[in-house]
Amino acid sequence: MTDIVYAGVATSTSEGRAGGRVQTDDGLLDLTLAIPKEMGGPGGATNPEQLFAAGWSACFHSALKAVAAQQKVELASSTVIAEVSVEKTPEGGFGLSATLHIDLAGVEQAVADKLSEAAHAMCPYSNATRGNVPVDLDVTVA
Repeated sequence: MTDIVYAGVATSTSEGRAGGRVQTDDGLLDLTLAIPKEMGGPGGATNPEQLFAAGWSACFHSALKAVAAQQKVELASSTVIAEVSVEKTPEGGFGLSATLHIDLAGVEQAVADKLSEAAHAMCPYSNATRGNVPVDLDVTVA
């Protein structure tokens, strides 16, 4: 990339996801991490997949709202839930997959699908993971 608009900076210390800490350079985020119980850890604290899901859902939601405004589509309401999963790879490592659950009200299904695809093309998280992380768009209308 040549024209950086913003760079978020976070530092992981101590034991990383296994009881370590993550902080942003501005101090607004300061969390202890824990391995989820489902992965053999103690749970009870945030994990990197939750942080990734939070960022992706917010970013995608903003892209969705921007696309709707560009296309002059009024949404009665909208919600985006990012579900980020850890999966074992055949090589013995781990990978991610994701489902973006997109709920829109006030539009027909075809319009909701079109807006969601356009948001998926705009969102930096979607662009960063494209071709590397399998992503399903689960689009529903109310």
